[in-house]
Amino acid sequence: MSLALILHVGAGCLAILAGAAAIGVRKGARLHRASGKAFVVAMLVMGTFATYLSIVRQPGTIAGGILAGYMVATAWMTVRRTEGSVGRFETLAMFVALGCVAIEYTFGMLASSSPGGRFLGYPAGLFFVFGTIAALAAAGDLKMIRQGGVSGSARIARHLWRMCFALFLATGSFFLGQQKVMPAALRGSPLLVVLGLAPLLLMIFWLLRVRFSSAYGKSGGRKQEIDFHAGLSNP
Repeated sequence: MSLALILHVGAGCLAILAGAAAIGVRKGARLHRASGKAFVVAMLVMGTFATYLSIVRQPGTIAGGILAGYMVATAWMTVRRTEGSVGRFETLAMFVALGCVAIEYTFGMLASSSPGGRFLGYPAGLFFVFGTIAALAAAGDLKMIRQGGVSGSARIARHLWRMCFALFLATGSFFLGQQKVMPAALRGSPLLVVLGLAPLLLMIFWLLRVRFSSAYGKSGGRKQEIDFHAGLSNP
């Protein structure tokens, strides 16, 4: 096993543990902030080495590695930025997302036109799904840039769905994509499916709660952000 692969796998495992801790502890508390920072760093390392390994071993996953880093970086910057402000980072990030769209859609079309419906080992549908997600993320970046920033419940939602999707990239890759390393009794079991999809299920639940709950208004973003953190611990 190469050093790059060891670092990739190790960072991915740390990201899953840190992400689970960030979800499970009281939001806004010291442990939440520490686990959140660990998650961001681990995901950036995982994404970096995933991209490198894609270049040298499996080009079909190159956009996935870039997308993982993009998602967690933009989610982190969403809450680091002052409400209603935007900078060069967001513009650069949008073009990164558009690059992922171009790669995924190109690979998807090549897969669609191939005899087996695959390209570089992956089906066309997979490329199109991730390309569409990257396109939605880029559209969100463009909207935020044109508005001059984001605040209130929209800020919470942007941070939430990008962090959860980044965690899904880690859990999905491990629990669903690496079942061959799991104990034989667990391979193909519903438990691995649930663990792999858990971040998406949590993302949907909390996006609906933020969207429809009166606790998360369109203005007063800092107060709503504090309320959101408290609400996560006391659903």
